[in-house]
Amino acid sequence: MPILQPELLLYISAGALVGFAVGLTGVGGGSLMTPLLLMFGFPPQVAIGTDLLYAAITKSSGMVMHARRRNVDWTIMKRMAAGSIPAALLTAASLWLLASDADDYAPLLTTALGITLIVTALVLLFKHRLQAMVNHRPVGVLGSVQQRAGAWTVVMGVLLGVFVTLSSVGAGAIGTAVLLILYPALAPIRVVGTDLAHAVPLTLIAGLGHLALGHVDLGLLAALLMGSLPAIYIGTHVGHRVTNHIMHPVLVTVLLALGIKYAVF
Repeated sequence: MPILQPELLLYISAGALVGFAVGLTGVGGGSLMTPLLLMFGFPPQVAIGTDLLYAAITKSSGMVMHARRRNVDWTIMKRMAAGSIPAALLTAASLWLLASDADDYAPLLTTALGITLIVTALVLLFKHRLQAMVNHRPVGVLGSVQQRAGAWTVVMGVLLGVFVTLSSVGAGAIGTAVLLILYPALAPIRVVGTDLAHAVPLTLIAGLGHLALGHVDLGLLAALLMGSLPAIYIGTHVGHRVTNHIMHPVLVTVLLALGIKYAVF
């Protein structure tokens, strides 16, 4: 739909705000952008579909940088994509086949968004404990899971493909948590690089699925990118000067509150 001048400035500002937060905290834009678009009054399917393509574009430069520095484990990335990409395609196809109107599955999308936001907040909250746990020679169930890391990577990829397509959230924080659990020997920088390399094609495929369903507002997408791309760069540089002890609790609280709002109400 055409965007009027006051709305254009609002959406550019929203893109700048989310982009700055992403650069500052490193958390994927979907966790913040989709709820913001819902607050602006966009239908869930449009907010999610537009945000998926937004995420694919904004994450791509980071993926290229990590790939050039050889921070991507392509074997692990391909395992995860073997589950997530088909799952994303099947999820988008299911939305098209099972409902004649987007309003029929809008409640499903908002519930999936709420659940994924809650999981993302919990992952961020317990990230350091998770790292400590997996580095202490896990036994029992966790040790058994790590011994079959290849198969579990595909399984977790399937779950990510479904929930990312339904909510636009999870490819970043949850994907990172999966890699930390399954591959404790993987260096932190390679965890980030591998997760980014997986998130870009996943969000792109999921976003194109929503585009085919008519769920993407291209004018809105352009406005968001105009604001966010320079703001991500600024946020990244400012982030070195802002203590994580301030931003981290605020971000976790916001995501948890939004998750409960969309999952329960």
